[in-house]
Amino acid sequence: METISKKAEKISQSITLKAIVIGILSLLMLIPSAIIQDLIRERETRSDETILKINEKWSNSQMLMGPVLTIPYTYTYEDEKKVNVTENHTLNIFPETLKFNVKLFPEERHYGIYKSILYKSNISMTGKFPKIDFSKINFTTIKWDEATIRIGISDLRGITNNIDFELNNQHYTAEAGGNKQDVMGRGLIISPINMELFQSGKNLDFNCMLNLNGSSNMNFIPVGKTTQVDINGAWKSPGFIGSFSPEHRIDKNGFSAKWNILHFNRPIPETWLDENIDTLQDSSFGVSLVDTVDHYQQNMRSAKYALMFIVLTFVVFFFVEVITKKRIHPVQYLFVGIALILFYSLLLSISEQLNFAWAYLIASIATLSLISIYAHSIFKNKMQTAILSGFLTLLYTFLYVILQLEDIALLIGSIGLFVILAVIMFVSKKISWYKPEEEIKNE
Repeated sequence: METISKKAEKISQSITLKAIVIGILSLLMLIPSAIIQDLIRERETRSDETILKINEKWSNSQMLMGPVLTIPYTYTYEDEKKVNVTENHTLNIFPETLKFNVKLFPEERHYGIYKSILYKSNISMTGKFPKIDFSKINFTTIKWDEATIRIGISDLRGITNNIDFELNNQHYTAEAGGNKQDVMGRGLIISPINMELFQSGKNLDFNCMLNLNGSSNMNFIPVGKTTQVDINGAWKSPGFIGSFSPEHRIDKNGFSAKWNILHFNRPIPETWLDENIDTLQDSSFGVSLVDTVDHYQQNMRSAKYALMFIVLTFVVFFFVEVITKKRIHPVQYLFVGIALILFYSLLLSISEQLNFAWAYLIASIATLSLISIYAHSIFKNKMQTAILSGFLTLLYTFLYVILQLEDIALLIGSIGLFVILAVIMFVSKKISWYKPEEEIKNE
């Protein structure tokens, strides 16, 4: 009787030992899971580098600022020693009104398996500068002949037309100029400007047409006392970025967006001296051509559920083992865990060739088939194999649903895991973990 009791105790302990071994195997699976996540990050970095190379050959994202009227002058005064001192300054004047009408023509450019979103654009820029009055500034000499108009453009390689800048019905040709250290940065310079325009005492109306190539996004800085930007483009998933949100419409044909920004909406002065102004980029805004098929992000999100998949699958195998008393070796658990990890490698590699939905379907079918066939070779029972296959099918379907529901993914995931735990607890209560010992006592 004592021998039988010890044997029952041994069986009971072996179940506990098996549970501990399964737990250790699950934790060990964190190592290949981390390797998979590193692989996803590496592939994403390589994709970003390739996209950057594509953009550099075309043109990077664009930021437009200006136009700004810059007028040099000298200021003369007497210092404490009664000596005349002359200082050179520049007065920078932003437009009173500024309006951009933009038509975007996005396109996708492929380099191998990688894709970049580029665009062409037609930009109409109109507005007016206020009247210029130096009469209140004594002891100044205005260098009207050195006055310039500057337009900031972040990447001049994107310009595809000769710029004709019209100022009060007079036409000027724009040239490249400026440097990255200036507040305006690199851009276009219009000079020399007819002095009679300044001396007329009238507003200076301007307009300009600009054909500009770029990539990913287009941004503006609202330098006008009143700045209006209208953008239309054939892109179904635009993102509106920066400090201001537009009125917008999005439909199957594309989008339209309109910003109307007043001078008290942004911390930008109407005029400033020399370079004495804080960075203007803080007030930038614009549109981003979002790539909705970011399979690397979806792969990373799915890989974070790897441990949950492994643990739940091991639990099902363990329950089958306890209920049917069919012994499953830890090595067999290890093989199943590796198969579950390889799902993410398959998903990543296939999603770089096909869209994510098809990649997920192919990778999940391949993994389910492999595990089901292997499980049948262990259980030798079609019903038990069908139950396991059905469970894994529900699990993979559940993960795909979570990946599609970005906003409520946490809520749905938490509810789903709660339901799964409830099912496991309900099934486990029917298992008599000390059944061998009870049978011995009854004898």
